[in-house]
Amino acid sequence: MEDAELISGGESIVHLLIAAAGSGKRMGAVGNKLLLPLAGRPVLAWTLDAALAANQIQWIGIVGQPVDKDSIMKLVECSSKPIEWINGGSTRQESVQLGLLGLPIGAKHVLIHDGARCLVEPEILNACSKLVVEWNAVITATPVIDTVKRVNNQGFIIDTPERSELWAAQTPQGFSVSELSKGHQKALENNWNVTDDASLYEFLGWPVRILKSSYSNIKVTTPFDLIIAEAVLAKRLRG
Repeated sequence: MEDAELISGGESIVHLLIAAAGSGKRMGAVGNKLLLPLAGRPVLAWTLDAALAANQIQWIGIVGQPVDKDSIMKLVECSSKPIEWINGGSTRQESVQLGLLGLPIGAKHVLIHDGARCLVEPEILNACSKLVVEWNAVITATPVIDTVKRVNNQGFIIDTPERSELWAAQTPQGFSVSELSKGHQKALENNWNVTDDASLYEFLGWPVRILKSSYSNIKVTTPFDLIIAEAVLAKRLRG
Protein backbone atom coordinates (compact mmCIF):
# COMPACT_ATOMS: atom_id res chain seq x y z
CA MET A 1 0.00 0.00 0.00
CA GLU A 2 1.28 3.48 -0.81
CA ASP A 3 -0.03 6.03 1.70
CA ALA A 4 -2.65 4.50 3.97
CA GLU A 5 -1.95 4.53 7.69
CA LEU A 6 -2.56 1.11 9.24
CA ILE A 7 -3.55 0.17 12.75
CA SER A 8 -2.21 -2.87 14.55
CA GLY A 9 -4.47 -5.22 16.44
CA GLY A 10 -6.41 -8.46 16.28
CA GLU A 11 -8.90 -9.64 13.72
CA SER A 12 -12.28 -7.95 13.43
CA ILE A 13 -14.37 -9.48 10.68
CA VAL A 14 -16.86 -7.20 8.94
CA HIS A 15 -19.23 -7.37 5.98
CA LEU A 16 -18.76 -5.42 2.77
CA LEU A 17 -21.31 -3.82 0.46
CA ILE A 18 -20.05 -2.81 -2.98
CA ALA A 19 -22.11 -0.13 -4.74
CA ALA A 20 -22.10 -1.36 -8.34
CA ALA A 21 -24.89 0.49 -10.13
CA GLY A 22 -22.43 2.76 -11.93
CA SER A 23 -23.68 4.98 -14.73
CA GLY A 24 -21.65 5.58 -17.87
CA LYS A 25 -22.90 9.13 -18.50
CA ARG A 26 -19.79 11.08 -17.53
CA MET A 27 -17.67 8.31 -19.02
CA GLY A 28 -19.46 8.71 -22.33
CA ALA A 29 -20.29 5.02 -22.24
CA VAL A 30 -23.53 3.13 -22.75
CA GLY A 31 -24.39 1.00 -19.75
CA ASN A 32 -22.56 0.35 -16.51
CA LYS A 33 -19.08 1.90 -16.44
CA LEU A 34 -17.94 -0.85 -14.05
CA LEU A 35 -18.06 -3.30 -16.96
CA LEU A 36 -15.74 -1.20 -19.13
CA PRO A 37 -12.33 -2.76 -19.84
CA LEU A 38 -9.39 -1.68 -17.69
CA ALA A 39 -6.01 -3.36 -18.23
CA GLY A 40 -7.75 -6.25 -19.94
CA ARG A 41 -10.48 -6.83 -17.36
CA PRO A 42 -13.72 -5.10 -16.29
CA VAL A 43 -13.25 -2.21 -13.87
CA LEU A 44 -15.22 -4.02 -11.17
CA ALA A 45 -12.98 -7.10 -11.39
CA TRP A 46 -10.11 -5.11 -9.88
CA THR A 47 -12.32 -3.91 -7.02
CA LEU A 48 -13.41 -7.47 -6.32
CA ASP A 49 -9.80 -8.69 -6.33
CA ALA A 50 -8.99 -6.34 -3.46
CA ALA A 51 -12.11 -7.32 -1.51
CA LEU A 52 -11.37 -11.02 -1.89
CA ALA A 53 -7.76 -10.50 -0.78
CA ALA A 54 -8.74 -8.55 2.36
CA ASN A 55 -8.67 -11.07 5.21
CA GLN A 56 -10.95 -8.95 7.43
CA ILE A 57 -13.83 -9.27 4.94
CA GLN A 58 -15.84 -12.47 5.32
CA TRP A 59 -18.92 -11.67 3.20
CA ILE A 60 -19.51 -9.45 0.17
CA GLY A 61 -22.77 -8.04 -1.11
CA ILE A 62 -22.85 -6.51 -4.58
CA VAL A 63 -25.61 -3.91 -4.93
CA GLY A 64 -26.53 -3.17 -8.54
CA GLN A 65 -29.19 -2.99 -11.20
CA PRO A 66 -30.87 -6.24 -12.30
CA VAL A 67 -29.85 -5.66 -15.93
CA ASP A 68 -26.18 -6.05 -14.90
CA LYS A 69 -26.59 -9.02 -12.57
CA ASP A 70 -25.51 -11.80 -14.95
CA SER A 71 -22.48 -9.92 -16.26
CA ILE A 72 -21.28 -8.96 -12.79
CA MET A 73 -21.87 -12.30 -11.10
CA LYS A 74 -19.84 -14.04 -13.81
CA LEU A 75 -16.84 -12.19 -12.37
CA VAL A 76 -17.16 -14.06 -9.06
CA GLU A 77 -18.18 -17.55 -10.16
CA CYS A 78 -15.12 -19.06 -8.45
CA SER A 79 -15.06 -16.79 -5.40
CA SER A 80 -13.32 -17.90 -2.22
CA LYS A 81 -15.86 -15.98 -0.10
CA PRO A 82 -19.66 -15.81 0.05
CA ILE A 83 -20.88 -13.20 -2.44
CA GLU A 84 -24.53 -12.20 -2.71
CA TRP A 85 -26.34 -10.10 -5.29
CA ILE A 86 -28.70 -7.37 -3.99
CA ASN A 87 -30.95 -5.40 -6.32
CA GLY A 88 -30.25 -1.68 -5.90
CA GLY A 89 -32.46 1.37 -6.12
CA SER A 90 -32.67 4.47 -8.29
CA THR A 91 -30.06 6.38 -6.25
CA ARG A 92 -26.90 5.44 -4.37
CA GLN A 93 -28.62 6.29 -1.09
CA GLU A 94 -31.52 3.98 -1.86
CA SER A 95 -29.13 1.24 -2.99
CA VAL A 96 -27.25 1.37 0.33
CA GLN A 97 -30.56 1.19 2.21
CA LEU A 98 -31.44 -1.97 0.26
CA GLY A 99 -27.92 -3.30 0.80
CA LEU A 100 -28.29 -2.98 4.56
CA LEU A 101 -31.52 -4.96 4.40
CA GLY A 102 -29.66 -7.65 2.47
CA LEU A 103 -26.93 -8.17 5.08
CA PRO A 104 -26.83 -11.51 6.89
CA ILE A 105 -28.67 -11.64 10.21
CA GLY A 106 -26.34 -10.67 13.02
CA ALA A 107 -24.00 -8.48 10.96
CA LYS A 108 -22.60 -5.82 13.30
CA HIS A 109 -20.23 -3.77 11.16
CA VAL A 110 -20.31 -2.98 7.47
CA LEU A 111 -18.03 -1.32 4.98
CA ILE A 112 -19.58 0.55 2.06
CA HIS A 113 -17.34 0.78 -0.99
CA ASP A 114 -17.88 2.25 -4.44
CA GLY A 115 -17.20 -0.33 -7.13
CA ALA A 116 -15.66 2.43 -9.25
CA ARG A 117 -12.80 2.80 -6.74
CA CYS A 118 -11.05 -0.11 -8.40
CA LEU A 119 -7.56 0.80 -7.18
CA VAL A 120 -8.40 0.23 -3.51
CA GLU A 121 -5.88 -2.04 -1.84
CA PRO A 122 -6.64 -4.91 0.56
CA GLU A 123 -4.66 -3.15 3.29
CA ILE A 124 -7.01 -0.18 3.19
CA LEU A 125 -10.04 -2.44 3.50
CA ASN A 126 -8.40 -4.30 6.39
CA ALA A 127 -7.44 -1.09 8.21
CA CYS A 128 -10.95 0.34 7.85
CA SER A 129 -12.42 -2.96 9.07
CA LYS A 130 -10.34 -2.89 12.24
CA LEU A 131 -11.04 0.74 13.01
CA VAL A 132 -14.82 0.58 12.53
CA VAL A 133 -15.05 -1.94 15.38
CA GLU A 134 -13.32 0.56 17.66
CA TRP A 135 -14.86 3.80 16.41
CA ASN A 136 -18.28 2.73 14.96
CA ALA A 137 -17.90 5.19 12.08
CA VAL A 138 -14.80 5.74 9.96
CA ILE A 139 -14.16 6.91 6.42
CA THR A 140 -11.06 6.84 4.29
CA ALA A 141 -9.92 10.22 3.00
CA THR A 142 -6.89 12.18 1.87
CA PRO A 143 -5.75 15.70 2.75
CA VAL A 144 -6.67 18.20 0.03
CA ILE A 145 -3.58 19.38 -1.88
CA ASP A 146 -5.07 22.11 -4.05
CA THR A 147 -6.22 25.49 -2.80
CA VAL A 148 -10.02 25.35 -2.78
CA LYS A 149 -12.28 28.32 -3.57
CA ARG A 150 -15.92 28.72 -2.66
CA VAL A 151 -17.77 30.31 -5.57
CA ASN A 152 -21.25 31.86 -5.82
CA ASN A 153 -23.77 31.16 -8.59
CA GLN A 154 -22.46 34.13 -10.59
CA GLY A 155 -19.01 32.58 -10.77
CA PHE A 156 -17.28 34.90 -8.28
CA ILE A 157 -15.08 33.73 -5.42
CA ILE A 158 -16.65 33.99 -1.96
CA ASP A 159 -13.73 32.83 0.16
CA THR A 160 -10.86 30.36 0.50
CA PRO A 161 -11.37 27.64 3.14
CA GLU A 162 -8.40 26.75 5.31
CA ARG A 163 -6.72 23.91 3.42
CA SER A 164 -5.42 22.19 6.54
CA GLU A 165 -9.03 21.44 7.54
CA LEU A 166 -10.06 19.96 4.18
CA TRP A 167 -10.02 16.25 3.34
CA ALA A 168 -11.29 14.52 0.20
CA ALA A 169 -13.69 11.75 1.18
CA GLN A 170 -13.27 8.29 -0.33
CA THR A 171 -14.58 4.81 0.25
CA PRO A 172 -14.45 2.37 1.96
CA GLN A 173 -16.53 3.89 4.72
CA GLY A 174 -17.26 1.74 7.74
CA PHE A 175 -20.17 1.89 10.17
CA SER A 176 -22.08 0.10 12.88
CA VAL A 177 -24.92 -1.66 11.06
CA SER A 178 -27.49 -0.64 13.67
CA GLU A 179 -26.40 3.02 13.64
CA LEU A 180 -26.23 3.30 9.87
CA SER A 181 -29.67 1.69 9.54
CA LYS A 182 -31.06 4.25 11.98
CA GLY A 183 -29.38 7.01 9.98
CA HIS A 184 -31.00 5.87 6.74
CA GLN A 185 -34.37 5.65 8.47
CA LYS A 186 -33.95 9.26 9.65
CA ALA A 187 -33.08 10.24 6.09
CA LEU A 188 -36.32 8.73 4.82
CA GLU A 189 -38.34 10.50 7.52
CA ASN A 190 -36.70 13.88 6.86
CA ASN A 191 -36.25 13.60 3.08
CA TRP A 192 -32.47 13.99 3.31
CA ASN A 193 -30.49 13.35 0.14
CA VAL A 194 -26.81 12.56 0.61
CA THR A 195 -23.95 11.46 -1.63
CA ASP A 196 -22.16 9.41 1.01
CA ASP A 197 -23.16 7.71 4.25
CA ALA A 198 -20.92 9.83 6.46
CA SER A 199 -23.17 12.79 5.58
CA LEU A 200 -26.02 11.09 7.45
CA TYR A 201 -23.88 11.07 10.57
CA GLU A 202 -23.12 14.75 10.06
CA PHE A 203 -26.84 15.56 9.86
CA LEU A 204 -27.39 13.65 13.10
CA GLY A 205 -24.36 15.07 14.92
CA TRP A 206 -22.75 11.64 15.27
CA PRO A 207 -18.93 11.46 15.24
CA VAL A 208 -17.02 10.06 12.27
CA ARG A 209 -13.27 9.46 12.30
CA ILE A 210 -10.88 9.78 9.37
CA LEU A 211 -8.45 7.10 8.20
CA LYS A 212 -5.77 8.58 5.99
CA SER A 213 -5.87 6.70 2.72
CA SER A 214 -3.97 6.61 -0.56
CA TYR A 215 -4.14 9.26 -3.28
CA SER A 216 -4.25 6.40 -5.78
CA ASN A 217 -7.66 5.31 -4.46
CA ILE A 218 -9.44 7.31 -7.15
CA LYS A 219 -13.01 6.87 -8.35
CA VAL A 220 -13.14 6.02 -12.04
CA THR A 221 -15.65 8.52 -13.42
CA THR A 222 -14.25 10.00 -16.65
CA PRO A 223 -12.16 8.65 -19.56
CA PHE A 224 -9.13 10.42 -18.05
CA ASP A 225 -9.59 8.42 -14.85
CA LEU A 226 -9.28 5.23 -16.89
CA ILE A 227 -5.91 6.44 -18.20
CA ILE A 228 -4.70 7.12 -14.67
CA ALA A 229 -5.99 3.76 -13.43
CA GLU A 230 -4.23 1.95 -16.30
CA ALA A 231 -0.94 3.62 -15.32
CA VAL A 232 -1.30 2.75 -11.64
CA LEU A 233 -2.16 -0.87 -12.41
CA ALA A 234 0.74 -1.18 -14.84
CA LYS A 235 3.12 0.01 -12.11
CA ARG A 236 1.67 -2.41 -9.56
CA LEU A 237 1.79 -5.35 -11.94
CA ARG A 238 5.44 -4.64 -12.67
CA GLY A 239 6.06 -4.92 -8.95
